[in-house]
Amino acid sequence: MTVPTLPATELAGDASRPLLIVGPSLGTTCATLWASTARLLGDVFHVVGWDLPGHGGAPVGGAFTMAELARGVLELADRVGVARGDAGTFAYAGDSVGGAVGLQLLLDDPDRVDAAVLLCTGARIGDEAMWRDRAALVRTSGTPSMVAGSAERWFAPGFLDREPATGSALLHALSDTDDEGYAQVCDALATFDVRGRLGEIATPVLTIAGAHDGPTPPESLAAIAHGVQHGRSVVLGEAAHLAPAEAPETVAALLRGHLQPVPTPIRRVAEPSADADRAATRQIADGADGDAYARGMAVRRAVLGDAHVDRATERADDLTAPFQELITRYAWGEVWGRDGLDRPTRSMLTLALLAALGHEAELAMHVRAALRNGLTREQVAEVLIHTGVYAGVPVSNSALGVMQRVFAEIDAADGAL
Repeated sequence: MTVPTLPATELAGDASRPLLIVGPSLGTTCATLWASTARLLGDVFHVVGWDLPGHGGAPVGGAFTMAELARGVLELADRVGVARGDAGTFAYAGDSVGGAVGLQLLLDDPDRVDAAVLLCTGARIGDEAMWRDRAALVRTSGTPSMVAGSAERWFAPGFLDREPATGSALLHALSDTDDEGYAQVCDALATFDVRGRLGEIATPVLTIAGAHDGPTPPESLAAIAHGVQHGRSVVLGEAAHLAPAEAPETVAALLRGHLQPVPTPIRRVAEPSADADRAATRQIADGADGDAYARGMAVRRAVLGDAHVDRATERADDLTAPFQELITRYAWGEVWGRDGLDRPTRSMLTLALLAALGHEAELAMHVRAALRNGLTREQVAEVLIHTGVYAGVPVSNSALGVMQRVFAEIDAADGAL
């Protein structure tokens, strides 16, 4: 058994920013899986990825365990730290086997990882017989034999039609993966099982599941979040097994919210003084509400988009800033951030209520949000038609008009590109 030497790939940001190390799924490279999400994080993190043995040109050595693979990531972190001029802690995010490595890191060397996001993974993935069989198949028939099955397992319905270039790059990376390197990872996964040790993990953990993920379904991620000491889980309605590539904007927003230091929301209070020049802005800490605010901001950005949230916060003044904090913390953090309903369902409920109450400006905003949350245009229309049966025909008539205007604006903007 050996500790693999894992090459580091610079994905975004620079050494002046906090270090975020991201890990790949079996059969992918960190660049093909994480590039889009990393670009969205480069303003706040120095994002560095690692590749599995035999993946993306990484060398293939002897057999290894998951614990030794995690040790390889720590050695990579040390090398990156030397290049950065620091050898401190880092944030970590990993998908599938990359997430399993994250769990191993949190168990073996928790003081090195500040916070972790584990995506589309499990404390136990599959079973030993499955992984041994797959390793044998790949050693006999090569990684190209895995492409057809992976195309079905990896992506949510319709993704390959919407994003053919991204899907093609990921599948080509799989086909190009070294057969022995792929098989060695299968052998390491065959004996990986830390389900009984989750309670040892005290590092804050966010798990992200894909609603369409068969290999590691949402229940697998929820079990991790419930098993660790400080965890929570989010389900993405628009993703399957490769969430960083399928939903980069949503994943980036969630990573920002979980991995950055919890921001102290600013409540602007004019100091009592007759002299306007002495009026000041001071920060009032929210204490336990800080986590809800950070979670709410991540969810709000994921649902409404960065541009909308940035406009809303930039327009805030001394009188309206407290309201922006309120809706971020409670509406988005405490309600939209709950696990009981997925986001497409919350979008449908919101559309129906806003239509019934006649809040057309908010309805237009949430028609756009519903599309971001994975609803089709036909599903949006169905919700608004259904609402008319219970809230009145004029309600549907007005709401469908708002919907048509939003779709026309979207189409016009797309045509201008």
